[in-house]
Order: sequence, then structure tokens, then C-alpha cells
Amino acid sequence: MPPSDTQTPMKATAPKNRGATLARQFALAVELPFVLVAAVGLGGAIGYWLDARMHTSPLFLLVLGGLGFAAGILELVRRLTHSGSGRGS
Repeated sequence: MPPSDTQTPMKATAPKNRGATLARQFALAVELPFVLVAAVGLGGAIGYWLDARMHTSPLFLLVLGGLGFAAGILELVRRLTHSGSGRGS
């Protein structure tokens, strides 16, 4: 019985520019931890400076460090959803 058009096997196709795709994925994987650490570090540093100026030791450090963490997580999610959708930044 000859194969019909609906039963033709799917051919596996390799990406045309696989090297560039792998390099882009590697760059994203290396970059993401720095984004989170920078957001927390910047928020914590500003909070530490405000605490030193206003004599409110650990209040602003904790608040702005937490906000930096939240901003870092949001940035990670934004970058991962943009990279997963196939669109550039």
C-alpha cells in the first residue's frame, strides 16, 4: 500500500545558524546572575547610604534590598520571556 500524503514522515531540520543560537543562549545564561546580583547590590547600597545618613540602621537597607531583589526577579522573567519567544530585545 503506497504512503498517503498525510502519512509522510517529518524530516528533522537543523537550525540554519546553530552556532549563533548557542552563543546567544550561552551569553544569556552568563548574564542573568549578574542582573540579579546587581539589582540587589544597588538597592542594598542605596539603602545602606540612606541608613547612614538618617541613622535608621537596617530599615532602608532591608527595604531597598528587597525591592532590588524583586526588580531583579522581574528583569530575569522579562529577559527569559523575550528570549523564549524568538524576538530580540
